[in-house]
Amino acid sequence: MATTDRQATTLALAHALSAAERGLAVIPLSHSKLPALRSPHRDDPAPSPCHGACGRLGHGVYDASSDPDRIRQLFAAAPWATGYGIACGLPPHHLIGLDLDVKTGTDSSAALRELALRHLFTIPPTVVVVTPSGGRHLWLSGPPEVVVPNSAGRLAPGIDIRGAGGYLVGPGSRTGQGVYAAAPGTAHLAPAPCPRSLLRLLLPPPRAHHPMPPAADGHGQGLVQFVLAAHEGQRNTRLFWATCRAYEDGIGPALVDPLAAAARATGLTEREARATIASAARMTGHRP
Repeated sequence: MATTDRQATTLALAHALSAAERGLAVIPLSHSKLPALRSPHRDDPAPSPCHGACGRLGHGVYDASSDPDRIRQLFAAAPWATGYGIACGLPPHHLIGLDLDVKTGTDSSAALRELALRHLFTIPPTVVVVTPSGGRHLWLSGPPEVVVPNSAGRLAPGIDIRGAGGYLVGPGSRTGQGVYAAAPGTAHLAPAPCPRSLLRLLLPPPRAHHPMPPAADGHGQGLVQFVLAAHEGQRNTRLFWATCRAYEDGIGPALVDPLAAAARATGLTEREARATIASAARMTGHRP
């Protein structure tokens, strides 16, 4: 490993330990901003959502910890790590991240100001992290009883939300695009409480109730729960896999609507969910 890479890993670990002192749970990240440790289930023919119950490392945000010894163990297992991710939705801060992008050709800061005027909220002074591309991550604290999902562009164009099951790249991380850094005057702040009117916008609309057909109560419910447990980056893959299993087990038609509803709850659009379901049906030789 090059000396500069070793230095980046040492700095990333130091920043991660500093974040942990503030109660934030962290994981090591690679240059690509992805979790540095690969899934131990990557070669399994039918990966299950174990979320770290197997005891091995490599479960993304489910490995996240604020324990210094655990963090050192994670970085020791990933000596190529050059950054760290901060898991959202966990106590004590129940972190919510507003990712204001500048790469989409939209003015995400103006979009947020417009939302604030329309819905009568103000973003209080809080931690702001500047990304290498010039974007910003705003850190907010959510109430413990509320689960904010991840979303991309749903709040407004150019604004992504990092919630439960997601993570934010921590300040001091070095990526292929550059270094993430706390904006001047914000590093010492705690994540500010999310304004209530903004919080309402971050929550998905209530899901329509889809009673499970009798034939799908057992195994079918398990497939639906498998889709519901997906976080960003897994949603289409989990939906495709669950739909294939449903059709192979003869309960595909009965599970189409419940699986689509579960996929929408994870952040997919109706169109995306139906397209993935149709693709899985065709793959297993059935008409969607």
